[in-house]
Amino acid sequence: MPEILMTRIDRRRVLQASALGGMAAFATPALAQKLADLGLPGGPSSREITTAFPQKGAMILQRTRPPLLETPMDVFDTGVFTPNDRFYVRWHWAVIPPSVDVDSFRLKVHGAVDRRLSIPLANLLRDLPRVEIAAVNQCSGNSRGFFEPRVPGGEWGHGAMGNAKWMGVRLRDVLDKAGVKAGAVQVRFSGMDEPVVPTGPDFKKSLSIDHARDGEVMIAFAMNGEALPLLNGFPLRLVVPGWFSTYWVKMLSDIEVLTQPDDNFWMVKAYKLPANHWANVSPTDKDFPTVPISTMVPRAWITNLVDGDAVAATDPNYIRGIAMGGTRGVAKVDISPDHGRHWYPTQLGAEEGKYGFRRWEITARVPHAGRIPLSVRCTNASGETQPLAQNWNPGGYRRAGVETITVVAA
Repeated sequence: MPEILMTRIDRRRVLQASALGGMAAFATPALAQKLADLGLPGGPSSREITTAFPQKGAMILQRTRPPLLETPMDVFDTGVFTPNDRFYVRWHWAVIPPSVDVDSFRLKVHGAVDRRLSIPLANLLRDLPRVEIAAVNQCSGNSRGFFEPRVPGGEWGHGAMGNAKWMGVRLRDVLDKAGVKAGAVQVRFSGMDEPVVPTGPDFKKSLSIDHARDGEVMIAFAMNGEALPLLNGFPLRLVVPGWFSTYWVKMLSDIEVLTQPDDNFWMVKAYKLPANHWANVSPTDKDFPTVPISTMVPRAWITNLVDGDAVAATDPNYIRGIAMGGTRGVAKVDISPDHGRHWYPTQLGAEEGKYGFRRWEITARVPHAGRIPLSVRCTNASGETQPLAQNWNPGGYRRAGVETITVVAA
């Protein structure tokens, strides 16, 4: 590990609640200085901008307890990596430790293993090979606020996502250290957050044993060259490249190897999708088959323009944005000024990793004066292209269709 990172982590040997604002910062954010209009259809669209949460800059406040903080879209226009202090936050339970004593912290590994482990943080950082991967972390309900008709849940805009360089150790190496027994089928993960009521199910997620040992799934202790922020999972979080963030367990403290499929609430009841390719059903459909949510799909956004912006009608306009390929790299991004009747290729920026954001840009004239719909779509390296129409499902999960903004050319 770079010496500078070791130093930064060492400075946080005991994170004091008073230094970080403690639970008061989670519970009583300051009154908003301004509002953000997310452009959500069919209901309230404005949200407070808050700077009251520890280690976070200006964020869109979706919920206070548990903290749901959205990254403003203009942050994504600054580069393909999302700054730690602007990286979105999503917790399932509101009982979150306001401090972590890294001297007493232990990562426990148990279940169907040859050796039960209780690994101090310092040992994890020192004894195992370190790896780094660029990957998008995206909430399953990102963009839920744009579903029509609306569905229950956090009414996110497009900012429940972020891209970082994650540094840590391979989950496979930790499992090998414990020795996985024959007959293991899944690995279950849980963190330090707790339900607010005794009957609430602990938040636990599982991966198949083969997926857990694929060499890409990792236990991260740093993002973008810094220790994880407390609200993004300090001191450890799981990183599952290409999969939605519900599997990226924060404040990871417990790993259990299972010999039977996990039947806990968060695996068999929550986060279920219609069992078709685009997770799409009609609002009137009932009793359709479902599958657990897992992998992400290609998506693309315009970042240097917002809905209603003025552009030149006669001179070329510079347009840029970001795209992600889901489980594969971004192969191409196209833009349309006429609701998908014609598509034009954009120029791609450097690839910083197949699981991360990729910049795209184009300089072009719009076809006429007046209102122009600008639609952008991504195709990934396996040839999967975003559909023009948006999908819908009652959970508001895995939005997949082409995103469109309308600009005014004069």
